[in-house]
Amino acid sequence: QVQLVESGGGLVQTGGSLSLSCEPSRNIYSFDHMGWYRQAPGNQREVVATLTASGLPVYADAVKGRFTISRNNAKNTLHLQMNSLKPEDTAVYFCYAYSRMGNWGQGTQVTVSS
Repeated sequence: QVQLVESGGGLVQTGGSLSLSCEPSRNIYSFDHMGWYRQAPGNQREVVATLTASGLPVYADAVKGRFTISRNNAKNTLHLQMNSLKPEDTAVYFCYAYSRMGNWGQGTQVTVSS
């Protein structure tokens, strides 16, 4: 069973920035792809950004130009840099990693105040 531990959520004002981190329990290169998803109250979980094993990022339209997904090989972590945050970005953010099956982190709350 793969463990994914997220950190970095919090409360920020509109226009502010936050950085999320995800540390998997095994080598980050062992996954076919990883990503970040989010779920706001009353909504379904939606993809925010994904990163293939080769390092190709894909972003949801709602976050293009504001969010950056990246991988720190030395620290074996996945990151999501979130800039120009909006109230509609408020959600629980989940780290996801796929290798034969999907694995989810416990989630970290991001709240953007207006």
